[in-house]
Amino acid sequence: MRGKKKTPLAGIDGLFLDLDGVVYRGEGAIDHAVQAITKASLPTAYLTNNASRTPEQVAGQLQGYGLTVGAGDIVTSPQAAMTLLRDVAPAGSAVLVVGGEGLTREVENAGYVVTRSAEDNPAAVVQGFSPDVGWSDLAEASFALQRRDDLPWIATNTDWTIPLARGTAPGNGSLVSAVHLAVGRLATFAGKPEPAMFEVAKDRLGVTAPLMIGDRLDTDIAGANRAGVASALVLTGIDQAKQVIAAADTERPDFVFSDLRDLHAPYPDVVRSVDADGVHTVEVGKAVVRRKEHVIRVARKGREIDLLRAGAHCVWDSGLKVFGLDVDPVIYN
Repeated sequence: MRGKKKTPLAGIDGLFLDLDGVVYRGEGAIDHAVQAITKASLPTAYLTNNASRTPEQVAGQLQGYGLTVGAGDIVTSPQAAMTLLRDVAPAGSAVLVVGGEGLTREVENAGYVVTRSAEDNPAAVVQGFSPDVGWSDLAEASFALQRRDDLPWIATNTDWTIPLARGTAPGNGSLVSAVHLAVGRLATFAGKPEPAMFEVAKDRLGVTAPLMIGDRLDTDIAGANRAGVASALVLTGIDQAKQVIAAADTERPDFVFSDLRDLHAPYPDVVRSVDADGVHTVEVGKAVVRRKEHVIRVARKGREIDLLRAGAHCVWDSGLKVFGLDVDPVIYN
């Protein structure tokens, strides 16, 4: 039919979904998420940087929301970390683990001996998030890394924060940073935005053209871009309108969703034009945004989500950093 818009699922053969901020927040499912995922009826993998739980535990939570999912559908940052660990530490050696059951089990399954003490002369340090990680855990990692400057240090992920029901809390990146400040060196990271998790997910599902849906530009979207995977940012988690318009070129999604219902809605085209006076116009749906030099203003609001989409493309197309632009606050408020 002429003029009919395609949904973001056009040409997609699988879904990659982040969890916190996309499917659930805290213990509760996010509105419309379960229904939208079920309606898609596509091979689906859940990619999580959270290293605190096992795939079985994560799958159990998702099953509680009514999703059909097994442990094999969960791709975790500890699993990605093991692909790196095998290259730097011999099987059977001791590995100092900072983290919870989701990480310790993967380390043991990979053939290593878990230790919590630097006194055991570990062959590597592997660090992941757990709400039970305390000062003594970070200190032991620091002691081990100070004993050997070349000791491998693998962190599951770089997420600075995690979204919880009560608000936003420090994530693994914050805990890794504490060790970094103590030892003066950087960890090697395994989870998003590194490509390893995306390759694992592709192999498991047997897909070639998946869509990654996440709530963070710096991990979910940047990782999808690195892996050559289409991406959508959904505004139900960490990153919101301000972060979208300010996104670096490596962190820009193909789609921006209000919630996962947008997965099934016709996605409007981005229409660009430039007039004789050098005014750049971007139209998305009924929303119209214009830029003259460094000034960006709303010409017509349209739907709130379309206004954000139009405003973001107007900023991105300028080639300028957002702090060098005078952007109409209506776009991001």
